[in-house]
Amino acid sequence: MTGTLTWQLLRDLRTSGLTEAGDAWHEVSNRSDSARVRVDRAMSAKLRETQESESAEAALGGLRRLSRNFRYLHSECGLVRTALNGLAADLAEPQNQVKQALAEAAALNFTVHEDGSVSYPAARVEDLTGATREAPGSSVRGSSRLPLEPPGFGAGGPSPLYPGHRGFTPFNPNAAKAQDVADRIARAVRSAGEIDARYARTLSGLRAEKGLDVTEVTLKDVARDTADVRGRTGAYLGEDVPEDRSPAERKKWWDGLTDEQRQEYLEIAPDLIGGLDGIPAVARDEANRAYLPILMDDLARRGGDDARTRLDALRMLQDRLSKPNEPPMFLLGIGDEGNGRAIVSYGNPDTAKNVSAYVPGLGTKLNGEFVEDTMKRAQDTAKGTRRIDPSSASIVWLGYDAPQHVDVMGKGDAERGAPAYNRFMAGLSATNENRDPHVTAIGHSYGSLTVGTAAKQSGGIPGVDDVILLGSPGVGAEKAQDLGVGREHVFVGAADNDPVTHLPTKDEAALGWALGGPLGVLPARDLFDAGDDDVYFGKDPASEAFGARRFKVDEGPGMVVDGGGFDAHSQYFTPELDPESAKNIARIVAGQPGRITTEDYR
Repeated sequence: MTGTLTWQLLRDLRTSGLTEAGDAWHEVSNRSDSARVRVDRAMSAKLRETQESESAEAALGGLRRLSRNFRYLHSECGLVRTALNGLAADLAEPQNQVKQALAEAAALNFTVHEDGSVSYPAARVEDLTGATREAPGSSVRGSSRLPLEPPGFGAGGPSPLYPGHRGFTPFNPNAAKAQDVADRIARAVRSAGEIDARYARTLSGLRAEKGLDVTEVTLKDVARDTADVRGRTGAYLGEDVPEDRSPAERKKWWDGLTDEQRQEYLEIAPDLIGGLDGIPAVARDEANRAYLPILMDDLARRGGDDARTRLDALRMLQDRLSKPNEPPMFLLGIGDEGNGRAIVSYGNPDTAKNVSAYVPGLGTKLNGEFVEDTMKRAQDTAKGTRRIDPSSASIVWLGYDAPQHVDVMGKGDAERGAPAYNRFMAGLSATNENRDPHVTAIGHSYGSLTVGTAAKQSGGIPGVDDVILLGSPGVGAEKAQDLGVGREHVFVGAADNDPVTHLPTKDEAALGWALGGPLGVLPARDLFDAGDDDVYFGKDPASEAFGARRFKVDEGPGMVVDGGGFDAHSQYFTPELDPESAKNIARIVAGQPGRITTEDYR
């Protein structure tokens, strides 16, 4: 808007004109992208295939420049469209406020003047003696000052209710109503002016420099422009995102959007979509890949040891995402909450007939070890499963805070993580395209308690057919059948030399310390509770009393005798270290549990 904004201009504003202009910019954006694709896939590719000469290289350089120009146009025109849509959406509220105030004024027979002042008529009222007298009419000026702002803020100010009268004047009930109407109009005009000014600055920032050469530096400016537009249009984009709905309802919402609306979310507000359970995997992956550099920039600015650790991990993750992977990687979640968040799938979980979701445990956080080791466990599972059935995908789900040390290990982290895990699994059920996919929940170490806690919630883990517990210190359940899938569908891998699977209860640990110090803690369970089969978080999942199906794993190096420490706790997924365990996990995930090799109960 140009010139001075008045209530008349705001009332008569055609916000649809802004969205129509946005559509025109969107058309330019689409044409630019189509042109870029033709340059890259037809012209450049054909030239590389058929010509080898200096002139051909020069021509390719020109085509690369042209491609950058079209890429820049596509991005910037798309941002203009989003900004115009956001402006239209944000102006709708003050416009409605003005129209409501005008309608109320008309109903009360008030007159709203060009300057925004409001005249009200005289009224017959009773005075203090009970006699009926005429309270004169007058006019008031509105104030745009908000209730909590100090005097002096905002334009205008309330006029005396009865200007020009001396002595006792009976109270006119129309006066307060007129003042309220005038104030509402003034505040709406002020709000609209502030909105207009903010968007004007944003749109001015999208103005390109003169010339036809779009450099790599110019392309980096697109990220800053995107952040600016995101800051202005956040409310407009976020108000319709069904964050408080079920994953199935979110899927329905996403499917109901147009292609243009979906692309707008993915490009401008990827953080709103990337972690939303119920959004298809391909869209989540695109959103999170777009959000990843934004998160990395934020961590780089923040500084500190924790930020540097996470930034290094995200750089490693970005490097893996940029390379061809088999199975292909899908980034289903990324974030900086708590100890960091990352959800990675090897294979598309929406098209795969077999899907597993592995919850890591003790000591897991977003660091280099997670990228190099924890993610590899999911990849190894995917590779092994796909050898049995190519239609398989395996996920590592770091969507909660696992305890970082044994001495702070309680049930609280699992109780907080379980609802998030169940929402994620409900999202997989909503987006998987197969009629009856085979879904496996895998919990390793403390992650088995998180899976067990999720399984015991009302309705169990959505869509899950089988549960695998690896290196478990207990799952907070006395029997396998308590996990909601039937005892025949609960599988346990427990290495004899895995110290975590022998962790005694807290009372037994205290007794062990009293009798033998550190060396007395781990044997205490077997010495003093051998018949009860209790471990740190309940019944030993590898015991007969628990009743799960125990499959064969390598016993692993001894903690003390072989100097293996906790190595036996970390090799269940790794075919190079424990091929039998890795094969058994793959057989279960592929829906062929009849092929597993079994092991006696403890």
